[in-house]
Amino acid sequence: MAMNYDHLMSLKKEGMEFSYGDRETMLYALGIGFGRDAMDAKELGYVFEGGGLKTVPSLAVVLTRNSLLSESGWDYTQVLHGEQRLELYRDLPPEGTLIADAHVAEAYDKGEGKGALVLSEINVRLKSDGEPLFKVGSTIFARGDGGFGGPTGNGPAPHPTPERDPDVTCELETRVDQALLYRLSGDRNPLHADPVLAQKVGFPVPILHGLCTYGTACRAVLTTICGYDHTMIRGFDVRFSAPVYPGETIITDMWRDGNVVSFQCRLKERDLVVVRNGKCTLAS
Repeated sequence: MAMNYDHLMSLKKEGMEFSYGDRETMLYALGIGFGRDAMDAKELGYVFEGGGLKTVPSLAVVLTRNSLLSESGWDYTQVLHGEQRLELYRDLPPEGTLIADAHVAEAYDKGEGKGALVLSEINVRLKSDGEPLFKVGSTIFARGDGGFGGPTGNGPAPHPTPERDPDVTCELETRVDQALLYRLSGDRNPLHADPVLAQKVGFPVPILHGLCTYGTACRAVLTTICGYDHTMIRGFDVRFSAPVYPGETIITDMWRDGNVVSFQCRLKERDLVVVRNGKCTLAS
């Protein structure tokens, strides 16, 4: 089945229920690098429940995985995760049951041979009180599906990166086994674990999940500008530009202007920007 605009726009799933506990919360934090120093009390707050477990805000993007786009008609072997957006309406609890409604927000046709963009959204509320908790948005670049007949367009305008020197820079190394740990938070795509498959599609080794890079960027902002205070982050948006190999060092450059932190991520080893147009919105 080829992609069809009307079919795409009709895709929705409502009332999906997801539950998570402190195990998932701590496993996610470990997967993006928290707890490397087991004696650091600030780090321990995210990986040990003894003093009241804290949640990394970017955890929200892995809590409601669903099959909304499995019937989109695209060539799955040609899709790339282009952008990730998150809006938090209140603090993410360390455990809970969620009710999620997902839909395709828009789809843009870049033209034959140029691919397509598919934007989806998930609105999430806590089952215990029915109140909105967060919204997740993503943009998928379907490289093999241009010319499907949808409207032209580019989606949301990218957040501009300031043209001055960064106010803060944070250097975080990844581990060579980090993709194997992070995949236990939900994304079991073998591209992140199988060396044979990775080499078959052109990578020397299995690549790090884009959302692990996303989480590492959140960790950088959280531990520097926010001083480990997870309640400060209310939004976290990125545009992915290149994959990371496990074991590489991610350098996050940050610029703060009021309650907005602009950021980008680059690799120390390859001098390559892997996340562009980052925007973290802080609580007022």
